[in-house]
Amino acid sequence: MSGTVLSVNVGRAREHGASRGRPVRSAIRKAPQPGRVALHGEALAGDEQVERRYHGGPDQAVYAYASEDLAWWATELGLDAISPGTIGENLTTRDVDPNGAVIGERWRVGPVLLAVTAPRIPCAKLGRVFPGTGIVRRFAHAGRTGAYLRILEPGDVGAGDAVTVVDRPAHGVTVADVARIVQHERHRAAELRAVPELASRLAAWAADAD
Repeated sequence: MSGTVLSVNVGRAREHGASRGRPVRSAIRKAPQPGRVALHGEALAGDEQVERRYHGGPDQAVYAYASEDLAWWATELGLDAISPGTIGENLTTRDVDPNGAVIGERWRVGPVLLAVTAPRIPCAKLGRVFPGTGIVRRFAHAGRTGAYLRILEPGDVGAGDAVTVVDRPAHGVTVADVARIVQHERHRAAELRAVPELASRLAAWAADAD
């Protein structure tokens, strides 16, 4: 399977209103970058990650989301369009299905090698991007979570890079499967214990989910 990077997006933290009298800081809104962007360690160059307990780290170094799913959400929310980076994705893809990616699947993106680790589990900050829409609840049920990825071989990425799946584990557990189990079907947690490539935070959840 192959597709294309439509946009590479990074963002810096800024205030998104307040909660319980305290300002809410988030880098969820990201902007497309011109040229090529270095990707190494645990993030894209220039991309800020707030609340590292839940965001960032090696298992969530890159977040990919399909442009086709952005278009679907625009229709659902009654918008003309949703710009790349709006929901916090670093890579906006075309002709790639992050939701159907198998955990541990490896993507070659330009010179970079990435491995799929987890779905996005939505938090309240997504609701601050689309207030009054019930987006957090709807996102959790839509099956369009996008995929987090780990950096295996660093490099730089840019719009127009090909995305090629170069390896896919035989276990067959997809990003969408993990999201469904974690959010709605806890009784199936044992299925995730046989997925060694799963993000460590979700693996720990699965180990304690009896």
